[in-house]
Formats: sequence, C-alpha cells, structure tokens
Amino acid sequence: MGVPTRADLAGIPDYIIPGRPPGAILLNSNENALPPLPAVVEAVAVAAAGGNRYPQWFSEDLVARLAAELGFPESWVGIGCGSVSLCQQLIQTYCGAGDEVVCAWRSFEAYPVFARVAGVRARTVPLDSGHRHDLAAMADALSPATRVVFVCNPNNPTGTAVGDRELRAFLERVPSDVLVVLDEAYREFVMDPDVPDGLLLAREYENVAVLRTFSKAYGLAGIRVGYCVGSPDVVSAVNKVAVPFAVSALAQAAATAALSHTAEVAERCRAVAAERERVRDRLTAAGLSVPASQANFLWLPLAGRSADFAGFCEEHGVVVRRFGDEGVRVTVGAREDNDVFVRAAEAYAAAG
Repeated sequence: MGVPTRADLAGIPDYIIPGRPPGAILLNSNENALPPLPAVVEAVAVAAAGGNRYPQWFSEDLVARLAAELGFPESWVGIGCGSVSLCQQLIQTYCGAGDEVVCAWRSFEAYPVFARVAGVRARTVPLDSGHRHDLAAMADALSPATRVVFVCNPNNPTGTAVGDRELRAFLERVPSDVLVVLDEAYREFVMDPDVPDGLLLAREYENVAVLRTFSKAYGLAGIRVGYCVGSPDVVSAVNKVAVPFAVSALAQAAATAALSHTAEVAERCRAVAAERERVRDRLTAAGLSVPASQANFLWLPLAGRSADFAGFCEEHGVVVRRFGDEGVRVTVGAREDNDVFVRAAEAYAAAG
C-alpha cells in the first residue's frame, strides 16, 4: 500500500496532453508557427554556456528591461515560469480555506484546477451566447468568499474579447478587496481597438493585476517565461510563493533579447491576425459557425459534433484541440498548414 494522497485530488481532472502523431500538422496548442528570432536563439546559446550557475532569483535584469519597455517602476513587475505559473501563484497568495475563485466557463482550464489544488472553491460562470465573458453575471456571482477573479481577454479557447466600457463597468462592481486578474496571454494578437490594454487598467485600479507571456507572440513556448504587472504589494506577494530559480537563465536571456525586437514581433502578430481572418472567412463560407477571434486561434462551437470533427481532421493529417462536447479550438499556423485544415473542414461541412 502506497502513501495516500489528499482525498480531494481524485476529483481534479488530469490536464490532457494532446497526442502528436508522426507527420501530423499540429494546430492544437496555440504555438507560434515561427521559431524564435535569430537574436533570441543566439542569446539562449550564450546563456547555456553558463548553465552551471543558478539564474537570478527574481530575474532582476529582465524585470529592469521589461519595466523600461512597459513604462512601469520595477516594483510593479514580477516574472514567472510562464503566465500559467503566475496564475497558480496568485491563487496561493490571495486564497485560503473557505475562499473562492471566480472565472468564466469555458475559459482557460487551469483556473478551476489551480483553485482546487489550493483547496479553495472554483465558481464558474457560463459564457454568454456570443461565447464571450458574461461580465454582468460574473459580477453577480461574487460573494464575500471571493478573493480572486480571472478575466481571460482574449478568452482561451474561444478567442473572443470584451471591450473597454464593459470591462470598466465590471471593475467598478468588484469590491476593492477582490483581486481581478486580467490574463492577456494573447494580447499581442488583438487588432480590435475597443479591446482595452490591461496595463492601463492596472494603473487605475489597485486591485487589478495583468498577466502576459512570451510563449505565444514571441515564440518561446518551450522556454517558459511570463510576467505579472500589478501594484508593488501584489508583485511582492507573488514573489513570496514563487518556486526558487523557476525561471531559467536561458528563459531570462531569451525574453530580454526578445524585447529588443518588438517591432519584428508586432509584424509577425499582424501577419497571424490577417491569416486568422482569412481562415475564418473560409470556414464561415463553408457554413461553419466561428465567432470573431482576437487571438492566434479560432473556436468552432460544434457541441455534440466536436469529437467527429476532431477525428475527421486527424484522418486528414491535422490535430486540433477538442474540448469535450462543447467545441474545437484550432491554432492559426503556417499558411500551408492552415490550408490543409481548411480543406478538411470544408469537406466535413459538405458531408453534412
């Protein structure tokens, strides 16, 4: 008989790692189709030569470079092993026994998992009919036990985004002792000017923290570095629960180098956004429902047909991400890969 685990862990769903069939086109993980910029690869190689030494504990050099880039004091910036680890750190920081986390559903699947791992309740609020955050309903769902609220904007996996006016109206309804986490992992792909920049809101509201990552737009998904922007009290508290040396020297070097090439990154993001619209136009022309996206992926709310569609795509050499019987998310990849997917989707739609 082995050592027993916590009994409540049995009810926590496993994070499903999608398969990677040999030779398949992978449009299931929201990865950037392009590799890191050459200067970033070079910086990683240089950092690797010092791999026998520990990295900076709090990524001080990267914090300084990022703070200068964003126009914030260094005390407002914290670094983590991807923005996902910062989600967990924020819950650990602000939630205790009897507390709860509020988030939309479906949204990033790690939010309720991290809440339950921390031993707190996750209260989920359904998306509205347009597959967007129902912020009015989320505000109604707040209770005296609520300590953290996650707003994923653009939302993963639907790609939908909420506008400035509705987000500000929501923030006005949130008590000042509840932390609102604006998860902006896909912010760089936003082309709609009505979608607010969370960093501006973090300056205005002391209870707002913004999460961003280098994984998506910067093409560093395999190197793991993200950041949190919030008041010094938030950043200091997040750092207290960080795993020591979690952000490697290679990750710190890669992110620092990437910040010297933001113009090239922005150009790549515009190209992804243009390709996103091209693919969506083809899908909707085929009769498929696809809500407008501001991320580097598209959502097909196929409900009970989700498994069939995902299987059909895989038979045609494309792996997409299925979310139960709710829908399928497909990453915007390289144009030639997207064309293979579109042809499969068109064939599926034509077959009825």
